[in-house]
Amino acid sequence: MNIFLIRTGELIRKSIDLLYPPFRKYMSPRFFRYGVTGTANLVFDWILYFVIYNFILRHRMLNLGFIILSSHIGTLAIKVPLVLLSGFLLQKYVTFYLSASEWRTQFFRYSVVFFLNILISYIGLKILVEVAGLWPTPSNIIVSVVTVAISYFSQKLYTFRNQAGESAGTPTGTNDQQ
Repeated sequence: MNIFLIRTGELIRKSIDLLYPPFRKYMSPRFFRYGVTGTANLVFDWILYFVIYNFILRHRMLNLGFIILSSHIGTLAIKVPLVLLSGFLLQKYVTFYLSASEWRTQFFRYSVVFFLNILISYIGLKILVEVAGLWPTPSNIIVSVVTVAISYFSQKLYTFRNQAGESAGTPTGTNDQQ
């Protein structure tokens, strides 16, 4: 399975790198890869949210037996595991593929950052939907934009940093070109 993930990551990275030349003057390859994979995962998140909210929950409350969640929060709860896994795999095997940290450590750190963003999303959705009266799907998009900025710096400086403290994807003694 690991070989499959490594090879798939290489294929995705090479495909993304074909689009990189016009952006060379403005950003490092790693930041560009993060942007592309992050955008792909974000769009996946938005589509998943829309489908779950409108077609699976059909705007109804989610009764878990021990708690009843509003439809927009229930949708958030359902999409979390899928978006967590897809985001981690993209960042580990495409963007920060040079990180030498063990995958369990990376996944734990990624999860900490991810769940911090979920908390921000939860609070943001509560405020935007229940206080401000905005529709759930646009509210989710607004909250996502805020969490993207937090995520990049957290992943770069915390999740995928190497044991020696170097920023992930940066071989020791080089700049941020990978």
